[in-house]
Amino acid sequence: MTSLVPASRGVPAPRDPHRVPVVAASGAGEFTDAWLANRRLSPHTRAAYRRDVGSWLTWCGARDLDPLAATFLDVNAYAREVEETAAPTTVARKMSALSSWYDFLVKLQALDGNPVAGADRPRLDRDHSATIGLLPEEVDALLRAAAAATGPTAARTRAALALLADLGLRVGELVSLDVTDLGEERGHRSIRFTGKGGKHRRRALTPGTAAAVDTYLTERAAAEGVTVAELTGPLLATASGGRLDRHALFRLVRKVARDAGIPAADKLSPHSLRHAFATTARAEGVALEDVQDAMGHADPRTTRRYDRDRHNLDRDPAYAIWAARARRTP
Repeated sequence: MTSLVPASRGVPAPRDPHRVPVVAASGAGEFTDAWLANRRLSPHTRAAYRRDVGSWLTWCGARDLDPLAATFLDVNAYAREVEETAAPTTVARKMSALSSWYDFLVKLQALDGNPVAGADRPRLDRDHSATIGLLPEEVDALLRAAAAATGPTAARTRAALALLADLGLRVGELVSLDVTDLGEERGHRSIRFTGKGGKHRRRALTPGTAAAVDTYLTERAAAEGVTVAELTGPLLATASGGRLDRHALFRLVRKVARDAGIPAADKLSPHSLRHAFATTARAEGVALEDVQDAMGHADPRTTRRYDRDRHNLDRDPAYAIWAARARRTP
């Protein structure tokens, strides 16, 4: 059996040198690279999965355990340790990453079965999300605070928050946008990006979001001494021209929320605006299927979980049934 324990711990000879030449010829890092290259993943998910597998390999190395000899009992022991400091959703993601990693090994015939398949995964409440949401009025207050901001990064702040609020983008999708992703389609201002699962997607920019982005790019082009058409690189750029990262966006959302006087400001995240997008869209009567497509969800149950107002009795279908009956009654 081929070992994936780091070389410093010694690599035993493979069980069958002709069976898995790709794995036998490379270490864990190279194998993980090959696995990730065969997955359609966003840069954020790719980085998270790499960390997840790295943590498992480190755990195995500390116990002189060959990952290819691990059983579901070892995976369970690892998961129980992770649960001591991580949320169930994090544990579930780590197990998902490991399962995919081992599935790839099985396909390469490096081992006969996936030890994660028999492991005890945490139960997740698919109807609950730990993300702190925002009321529509709080989103309005957030955008007003951004509009009142001053300073060299104010225009970028307004553009970033408008994209989060009006499109409900994932933070990874937002920070990955380039200037060249902007475009026009059939009279719509639009933006193209790679969503979760490596899917190529496009969304329409609302007039307000388009104006915020245009203002930001105009100011940025003037500062760089070029025209807007000559701008290149990330859509949301740092002062040095680098890509604004997800951590900066977390800090940005919380700072503007504090300026807006939102009580839960220090617990918010860019994802809070994504939840608010789903809730508001559904409250305004947008069909679940359209919200699902806009958010890039494969499963409508995920979209429903984002809808914080789904249990509001104002939306109980009983009222619609009663109203329809009343219209039919002479």
